[in-house]
Amino acid sequence: MRPLPEPALESLTLASVLYALGDPVRLELVRRTYADPGRTCAVEDLGVPKSTLTSHWRILREAGVVRMAVDGRYRRIWLRTDELRERFPELLDVILRLCAEDSPHGALT
Repeated sequence: MRPLPEPALESLTLASVLYALGDPVRLELVRRTYADPGRTCAVEDLGVPKSTLTSHWRILREAGVVRMAVDGRYRRIWLRTDELRERFPELLDVILRLCAEDSPHGALT
């Protein structure tokens, strides 16, 4: 797998991370990625066009929230859990807990 470019840990800013997490679709993508690390970027049941979904994934990657790697014709996605917890202690845990409570898809597994 070939990793895609991502910002270095020290360059992550709270403003860019919060901006990336400030959209309900992106929050749901983060929730699902946390529950299923290494998933592909294909998501069928969010009710958004593929082009919009691609834009959401790009925003999350450029903000440093997710890590992506090309795996053949797919892109695999992981939440940068350890890095985010190191850079912004407790922020990710609060976000994940709150988005699990708000998610129509239920709690995190």
